[in-house]
Order: sequence, then structure tokens, then C-alpha cells
Amino acid sequence: MTAKSNGLHSSPTNCHPCPPTQARVECDAERTGLSTRRTRSTQDDTSSELRRGAAPDGREQPAASAFQGRQALARIVRLVLVLRDWASKSLHEEQQRPDPFLERFQGPELHTVTAGTGNDLEDEETEEENKKKKWQIFVVDPAGDWYYRWLAVIAVPVLYNWCLLVARACFSDLQKTYAVLWLVLDYVSDSIYIGDIVIRLRTGFLEQGLLVKDLKKLRDNYIHTLQFKLDVLSILPTDLAYFAVGLHCPELRFNRLLHFSRMFEFFDRTETRTSHPNIFRISNLVLYILVIIHWNACIYYAISKAIGFGEDTWVYPNVTDPEYGYLTREYIYCLYWSTLTLTTIGETPPPVRDEEYLFVIFDFLIGVLIFATIVGNVGSMISNMNATRAEFQAKIDAIKHYMQFRKVSKDMETKVIKWFDYLWTNKKAVDEREVLRNLPDKLRAEIAINVHLETLKKVRIFQDCEAGLLVELVLKLRPQVFSPGDYICRKGDIGKEMYIIKEGKLAVVADDGTTQYALLTAGGCFGEISILNIKGSKMGNRRTANIRSLGYSDLFCLSKEDLMEAVTEYPDAKKVLEERGREILIKEGLLDESAAEASTEGKSTEEKLDRLALNLDTLHTRFGQLLTEYNDAQMKLKQRITVLESKMRQQDLEDFFSDSSDSLLEDEEKALPGGMQ
Repeated sequence: MTAKSNGLHSSPTNCHPCPPTQARVECDAERTGLSTRRTRSTQDDTSSELRRGAAPDGREQPAASAFQGRQALARIVRLVLVLRDWASKSLHEEQQRPDPFLERFQGPELHTVTAGTGNDLEDEETEEENKKKKWQIFVVDPAGDWYYRWLAVIAVPVLYNWCLLVARACFSDLQKTYAVLWLVLDYVSDSIYIGDIVIRLRTGFLEQGLLVKDLKKLRDNYIHTLQFKLDVLSILPTDLAYFAVGLHCPELRFNRLLHFSRMFEFFDRTETRTSHPNIFRISNLVLYILVIIHWNACIYYAISKAIGFGEDTWVYPNVTDPEYGYLTREYIYCLYWSTLTLTTIGETPPPVRDEEYLFVIFDFLIGVLIFATIVGNVGSMISNMNATRAEFQAKIDAIKHYMQFRKVSKDMETKVIKWFDYLWTNKKAVDEREVLRNLPDKLRAEIAINVHLETLKKVRIFQDCEAGLLVELVLKLRPQVFSPGDYICRKGDIGKEMYIIKEGKLAVVADDGTTQYALLTAGGCFGEISILNIKGSKMGNRRTANIRSLGYSDLFCLSKEDLMEAVTEYPDAKKVLEERGREILIKEGLLDESAAEASTEGKSTEEKLDRLALNLDTLHTRFGQLLTEYNDAQMKLKQRITVLESKMRQQDLEDFFSDSSDSLLEDEEKALPGGMQ
């Protein structure tokens, strides 16, 4: 009893003594209500409980020790759960955190997406409401992944019906042996067909570039198409005739073949999405050929059954023969015959009857078309697969022929061949500009930034520049590859380009070409000093150092004209480049500060003159606008005066004629009484 009371008293959740049983129940209730933020106190409490459980005491009851052990285990489990939730939350946030470089370039879209990933109660409520609305108005985007996955699902029953319905109709043993399996698969495919019609009724389409979500418009858009009629025909319950003719008539379900368009749509989408389109085209072609051969084998077996097995040498042998009387041999024999016939190989028994001749002639015609299709498609696919290699090899052959014609030295010829070999081995032989030529500038810039992200993130001028300037510069970068020992630039040369190192190592060397002053690695840039025309530079627009490639180096080149064109609209970026260039020139003692100050003063005067000229141009433009408005107002006023004058003349004429008519009437009235007298 003493041990129990001491144990209860030592627990931090107890505030007053109480009976042992009641105390244990209350302690358990209080401890289970602890918050996860009190992890430290929970650990201390757990350790004290473990120590008490480990302390030997023969007088302690076994139930109390077992209960305390369960409490300690419960605390440990709660601690593990808290740590797991915290770790998963941190990992989730880290995975969703976008790259800051891409985030700055791509603009506010990413900010909007990342801002909505909070776990507040309001966000959860809005998400639940949005889910409810989505279920109420469920519209499928035909360009989305969900729609593509559904096409993959619906393609399976379509292919099932196209392959197995005809086989079951011709090979009666196949239908009778697995009748229950066919019933299950048939009605599963029917349910998928019905679900596909529902999906089609809710598949959106683009109108003026926006996805239409009006259910009435979607329904009308689908119902008035030929495909809707075919889909309805494909799900007509023609198999109700099973009650009249029996279960072994699968030809009643041939209307299910009308749903074929979904399979072709899935193949088209896959060919667009796959990274290996040539392999998929070949596989698709082989599938079509196998389906045709399969159908032809089934038809051959059906004709043999109609004529009679073993009636002549052309039809299938008599099924009473044990060698030819089982299902596997029947199908394989017919498939073999169909393959030999359609591939025009021959070596099949000649036909005997007229209908057999007609069928063989028809097969030979189809076989010729299949053979021509195979040769044409496979040939074009292979040529497309080797097009890049053939074009690259043609360039190498042209260079080799030129060097042999001009009698270039063997060392130079070897160097050129190794350079080409490096390009092909490292997959740098593709002209990126030519490949991306058909894309808009925005997409080309995004692709270039994503492809060369690791390099661009290390470039200082790109880290501080605006997104618009980044687009301008990235689109103007030209890749260049230098061989080992090549000089990228020499001291004193006129600078026309600046370079950004993508891959490789460059050395700043002395005039002897061996003494190294510095080492440049990926992400570094050089050559901007000579193309910026920094005022006060003693070198002017000439190179200030010798830079040599240690191995094969992959660089980005930016010409002077392209850089000046890009930074014209971004003066802040130009100032950053000039400040960096001044720092380098000051460090190397190549900057004349007095000339720089004089140029700055002259520059300020030039800026004032430019500003004055700009103000004069603005005033001239405004004066021209005012003069134009004055002329327009004067013209409108003249028109209104002319209209008023015409109206006044018309009014005067009307008054004149009205006065003259009144006088004539008065004269007539006066004359009438005189005449009557």
C-alpha cells in the first residue's frame, strides 16, 4: 500500500491523494488528455514510470505494475506519433517549396499556388466545399491526365471485344469451355461502356480558348454527333436474345465493336505523350497486323466449318483426328495458315472450290497491302530514328572532305574529329535553336531556363536581374564548345562577346600560356568588361586577360549587340554590370578614375540634353494634338453653322409661301361677295 501511495504521489498529474483504484482511473483519464506540446513533461513522466516499474517491490500488486507499464507504453506511442506527424509535415512542406529562382521568374502564379497550401481550418472548409461543388458539377478536361487514364481503361474492353468476340463466335469450344468467364467479362465491359457514355456527356471542350463547363452545352455537343449514335448502338442489349437462342451465340454482341473510336483516340494520345514515339508506332503497327491475322484465322476456321472439316485439302483437317481435335491446335493451325497467306509467303494447300478461291484472292490482296504498309512504315520510322545521326555524319563527312582537299595537318584533323566525337558522345550535336524554333518566345525561355537552371542560378547577373531581362538574355545565348587548350580570348583582343560557363574549367593564364592566375568553373561569366565600354578603362574595349580551356568546355556566348539591345530597356541591370566591371578594373589597376569622373560629368550633361530634347518632343507632340483638336472643333462648328443656315432658309421660304397663300385666300373671299351682287 505504501508503494502504491508513493507511486501516485510522485506522478505530476496528481494533485491530491485518493483511493488507489479511483486514482488510477482518474490518472489515466487525465494523462490521455494531455496535449502533444507537453512532450518534455511526458518523457520525464514516462522515465519516472519506467523507473518505478523497474524498482523491485514484492508487495506491489501485479495489476498496478502492468497498468503503469501500459501507461508508459501509451506515452511512448503518443510521442512517436507526434514525431512522425511533425516529420511528415516538414517533408511535405519541403517537397512543395518551389525553387526561388524559378519562382521569381515565373511570376505570381507560383505564389498563388504556394499560398494556398496552408492547413488552417478555413482552408479545410473551403476545400470541402470545393470538393462538393466539383462532385455536383463534374466536368472532365480532355487535355488532362484523368481523361487520358480513362481512355486507357476504356481501350481494354474495346480491344477485348475486337479480339475475343470473333474468336468465340467461330471457335465453339472456346465459347462453351469458359462460358461463365465470358459472361462476367462481357457485362463488366458493358458497364465500362455505359460509364464511358456518362464521361462523354461531361467531357468539356474549348470555346474561345476556355473550357466549357455548362452541362447543357456539353450534352448537346455530344448528342448531335455520329459518335453518340454509334455509342448508343454499341450498348443496345442485343444479348437478351440469349433467352431465345441460348448462351452460346456471342455473335449477338457484335454491336459492341462499334465503340472502336475510343481505342484509336487512346493510341493517338499515347503517341503524342510518349517519349519514344517511333517505338510506339512500330508496336501499334504490329498490333494492327496481329488483329487482322487473328480475324482472318477465325474466318478461315468458320469457312472450313461451313464447308466441312476435312472435305478437301484446303479446309481445316477433320476434327475427329486426335491430332487436330483440340482447341489449341485448331487456333494455332488457323493462325499459321493466316500468317502464311497474308504475308504472301505461300506454302499453303491450294483452294479447291470457287468460294475458297475467292477467299484466297481476297486474302492475297489484303496481304499485299499489309506488306506495303509494313515496309513503308518501318522504313520511314527507321529513317526518322536515324535522321539526327545521318545529318550529323553528313557534316563530319563534309568537314573531312574539305580538310583533305585543303591538305590540313593530321594533328588539326584529329582535333576536329575529336571535337565532333565529343559533341555526339555528350549529346550536344543538336541545334537547340532549330529544335525550338516553332515555339513562342515565352515557352522557349522557360525551356531554356529549366534545362540550364543549375548554371543560370550560379550567374550573378541573372540572380539580380528582372524576369523580363532574363527572358531577353536567355533567348540570345548561343552554346559553344571549346577543345582542350583552346583560347577563348587573349589579352588585347577586341571584345565582341561575353561568356557564361555552363560546364568545364577555364584558366586565367599569363602570356606564356602555362602560368595560371585563377580558375573559372561552372556558373562564372567573363568578357563583359570589354563589351560594356566602361568609361575610364585603360584597355578600352580590349580583353584584359588570357583565358584558356583546360578540357572540353561548354559555354554560353552573348554578343555585344545582343547584350546592348537587351539592357537598353533595363538601365538598372546595365548599372549592375558596369559597377561589377569597375570593381574588377579597380582591383587590377586598369581604371583611370579622373577620366571616369570626367565621363560621368559629361554623361550628366548629355543626360540633361537628352532630357531637354525629350521634353521638347513631348511639347511638340502635345501641341500637335491640340492643333488637331482645334481644327476638328472648327470644322464641326462650321458644319453646324451651315446646317443652321440651311434650316433658316427653309423656314423663310415656308413663311413666304404661307403668307402669299393667306393673301390670295383673302382676295378671293373679297371678290366672291362682289361677283354675287
